[in-house]
Amino acid sequence: MFEKLNLLLSICLISQLDVQYLHPHAAIDSSIGLNPSPLLEFSATISSYELYLGGEDGFDTASASFTKYTAGINLNRPDFSAALLLTDKGQALKASYIHSVNPFTSVAAEMAHRFSTYENTFTIGSFHADPFTVVKTRFSDNGKVAMPCQREWRPKSQLTFSAEYDSKAMKASPKMGLALTLKP
Repeated sequence: MFEKLNLLLSICLISQLDVQYLHPHAAIDSSIGLNPSPLLEFSATISSYELYLGGEDGFDTASASFTKYTAGINLNRPDFSAALLLTDKGQALKASYIHSVNPFTSVAAEMAHRFSTYENTFTIGSFHADPFTVVKTRFSDNGKVAMPCQREWRPKSQLTFSAEYDSKAMKASPKMGLALTLKP
């Protein structure tokens, strides 16, 4: 009796009802706000061993309009992954590719096209991780270059250095950061 009552109270306090269905080759998730003008959200994914198809949408019942809708397809192989996404309510198309060079290093590229402004963006990056060090790089066609480097120098203690430079911002200086995490 009390377990059911606690469940009802937690749903009322959260003000949202979630429903999920998980299967080895499919997943469905939906939620609805428990208020006078609820937001409805729905997402679904279907997959085989290497190919994934999915989408999500959101609907605002107060304005009777869609707040978001996204669809995508992804192909995963042992040495690469490629994805094509339609995002921003159908206003942008993104294509990405990640290739594993070896067990420690990967390279990636992403191209995005915005239909309303005919704007294209292109970004390339890399990722390297060995047992003690993680290094990421990102180069974008808008002139930004970024790199974080994280090194574990003692068990559970890390030193992180990050830097970012915007070549198109003439008066802005490069951003740099240093962080130290100590854990007993």
